[in-house]
Amino acid sequence: MQDLTQGSISKHIIRLAAPMAAGMIFQTMYVLIDLYFVSRLGDAAIAGVGAAANVQFLVLALTQILTVGTMVLISHAVGRKDRADANIIFNQGVVLSASCAAITLIGGYALTPTYMRLVAADAVTAAAGVTYLRYYLPGLALQFALVTMGAALRGTGITKPTMVVQVLTVVLNAILAPLLIAGWGTGKPLGVAGAGLASSLSIGAGVVMLLFYFVRNEKYVAFDAAHIQARLDQWKRILKIGLPAGGEFALMAVFIGMNYVIISRFGAHAQAGYSIGSRVMQSIFLPAMAIAFAASPVAGQNVGAGKPERARETFAKAGMIGSTLMIVLTVMCQFRAEWFLLPFASADPEVMRVGGEFLQIISLNFVASGIIFTCSGMFQALGNTLPSLLSSASRLVTFMAPALWLSRRPGFELRHLWYLSVATVFLQMLTSWLLLRREFDRRAKTAGVSAVSLPA
Repeated sequence: MQDLTQGSISKHIIRLAAPMAAGMIFQTMYVLIDLYFVSRLGDAAIAGVGAAANVQFLVLALTQILTVGTMVLISHAVGRKDRADANIIFNQGVVLSASCAAITLIGGYALTPTYMRLVAADAVTAAAGVTYLRYYLPGLALQFALVTMGAALRGTGITKPTMVVQVLTVVLNAILAPLLIAGWGTGKPLGVAGAGLASSLSIGAGVVMLLFYFVRNEKYVAFDAAHIQARLDQWKRILKIGLPAGGEFALMAVFIGMNYVIISRFGAHAQAGYSIGSRVMQSIFLPAMAIAFAASPVAGQNVGAGKPERARETFAKAGMIGSTLMIVLTVMCQFRAEWFLLPFASADPEVMRVGGEFLQIISLNFVASGIIFTCSGMFQALGNTLPSLLSSASRLVTFMAPALWLSRRPGFELRHLWYLSVATVFLQMLTSWLLLRREFDRRAKTAGVSAVSLPA
């Protein structure tokens, strides 16, 4: 356990964020590795895997419920020096994770064909997506065990073991992908089925590795048979914080799914280009997300310890560090977007053109996205994630309705969709900032502490 209520806040954020960023980058590489080898199978395969991988956001929505609820409550318990409560929350998180894994498998296999028919540009693309998901769903279900253990460690101020496991699983995936997708050394290529299977086997290995670490080395929280029985009062605590955070990721899946539907009129090559560009974009976002995720337990422990001033300072420091990183990445994408697409250079030129144009335009909202992530992390630390969900939901009005209207106008081009996305992200950033400022001021008044304005 690491005490984050003392010492330099900036150092705490960087110390936690560095391994988290590395682990998240490697985690995202699951899909990028799959796309790299699948890109040799044609546009339909790329589009199918890309559209199917959007289901990952729906699973992430469920994992976020567990991750955020478990991490926040454990960080508060650590701040209060209440180890017993931290252990109850961890073990109840384990019970919830098993339930969510079962829901993922049952719902995934039942709904996959319908989902792919809705978003795919053609029957071949839909078939590729269905095949991929059939083999990837076990891995997605196993994610719940990983995130529950990782959230418990993050709440206690530890991130390195999770990062090491993530790196090792991606290395394993990189080894298995060519063997299973392309049939290297086996002479039996499985195509998109091999992509899903490689990811599932790698995630399964990761669960075993992190479980071994937890049982052998983790001392502050641990598996306890006395707390494994379902306790609805504790589930309510976890879900109260976690459900709105999960809703944010569910909305992301809705936005991305709608984009695939709109783009489908331009054909499989356009969906393939968007698949590559959006996955690269998500990888670029990871440094800012790591900063935001690191700020959450830092602020959370200080909230639990009754130090609201340090919680506010955490926001200011995290926002500054994250914005600096995103400015650098924005400049790189504006002038050299093609550098980020080099691993997929063997794809169709039109696919690369769509992906490059998407990345260059969408990079204009990198800084705004980083601030949104940081605000979300602070809402988590404060134990009130509903404002963050409301901010994300505001895009249902500002983005989805105009996007559907634009897509039906004569002369509509994909770049119009990207520019609309940039504009609405800036509106969401402003909404998040105002809601967070109100939350801090409200808590300061409630606690009898003079309100301190957030940095303008």
